[in-house]
Amino acid sequence: MTWEELETRCMACQGCSLADTRTNVVFGVGNRQADVLFIGEGPGEQEDLQGEPFVGPAGQFLDVMLSVIDLRRSNVYIANIVKCRPPKNRDPLNLEQDACIGYLRAQTALIRPKIIVCLGRIAATRIIDKDFRITRQHGQWFERAGVHMTALYHPSALLRDPTKRPETFVDLKSLQEKIRELCPDTFSQVF
Repeated sequence: MTWEELETRCMACQGCSLADTRTNVVFGVGNRQADVLFIGEGPGEQEDLQGEPFVGPAGQFLDVMLSVIDLRRSNVYIANIVKCRPPKNRDPLNLEQDACIGYLRAQTALIRPKIIVCLGRIAATRIIDKDFRITRQHGQWFERAGVHMTALYHPSALLRDPTKRPETFVDLKSLQEKIRELCPDTFSQVF
């Protein structure tokens, strides 16, 4: 499947009830040849309105997080577990995640990232381990099928609780080192 075929199929999705309340499908954004894939849980209000992931306050903070380790959105790809906004920004239900996960798997297969960064608990429990504990395991590295994975606190959690920022800075520096080790060209990719 090509990017265009995948995006067309995703944009027309009626696989769960989130399709009934969405303004826009939020497919993903960034470099489609990126070595680093960031995965969040699902779009919020601003993302639903604009059709792009991480454009609200959490997205602005994600941009700051990326800049701390010399990255920009053009260096990475950003997607979500679900492509439509859950009502009132609630956690996406397992049924909704199940309906959408095929799109993320196809995006991942097309990108072929060397590193996956889960943003928050929902993404980490879906991608890394169903029993993942973000408060204990953030910043730890896991490897599956040659892909290195880690999880960071979700940017919205860091906005709500600034006391988590120092440990997130440490996690970001660990990510920067892993990128330097596995895909050093990422820092020079500007599109």
